[in-house]
Amino acid sequence: MATKGKKYQDSVKLVEKTKLYDSAEALGLVCQTAKAKFDETVEVHVRLGVDSRHADQQVRGAVVLPNGTGKKVRVLALVKGDKAAEATAAGADYVGAEEYIEKIQKENWFEFDIIVTTPNMMGLIGRLGRVLGPKGLMPNPNAGTVTMEIGKAVTEAKAGKIEYRLDKSNIIHCPIGKVSFGTEKLNENLNTLMTAIIKAKPAAAKGQYIRSCVLASTMGPGVKVNSAKLG
Repeated sequence: MATKGKKYQDSVKLVEKTKLYDSAEALGLVCQTAKAKFDETVEVHVRLGVDSRHADQQVRGAVVLPNGTGKKVRVLALVKGDKAAEATAAGADYVGAEEYIEKIQKENWFEFDIIVTTPNMMGLIGRLGRVLGPKGLMPNPNAGTVTMEIGKAVTEAKAGKIEYRLDKSNIIHCPIGKVSFGTEKLNENLNTLMTAIIKAKPAAAKGQYIRSCVLASTMGPGVKVNSAKLG
């Protein structure tokens, strides 16, 4: 296994491995240890005390981060009729129906970050499940991406709406902004996300819900957060 570079090794020395930091201090360290030449993304990794194999213990939803994600989001609206005009007016990058579904199927086209659609289109989009599902691109009512309020869905996606969902090891991985945002804005985004995750706690979840929370920049070391003080 390749060893990490000198910048990373220097960054690791600044972080106490066993310490649980409060979120503001942790984010300060994440920004301090981000040494790459590009504006690194800050991610949060939250391990939950649930079992994602059970349908009644799924945790999934979406939230608009108050300061956005710092990423330009390309929105594909799979809609027809007056909803197409609504999507265009709201700033969707691509608007259409069958022609885009075919483009994804035949050309393996993925020049977008999120799909919004209406419930009556899901029969057509369902056939894309095998290609959209593994990429996390399948629209979902819980995430607000299958809705009759298409204009609102496009606007929120552009404003920094993110989807959170458990992976197979019961961890949620989410971007909460860029290093250039600074500690205060990142902390606002983190608290908004954590509040949403806590509210989404399944009734079937037993014991400690938030098991651990780690913050890290794209190239930097992980910083453990005192999860008892989050949300």
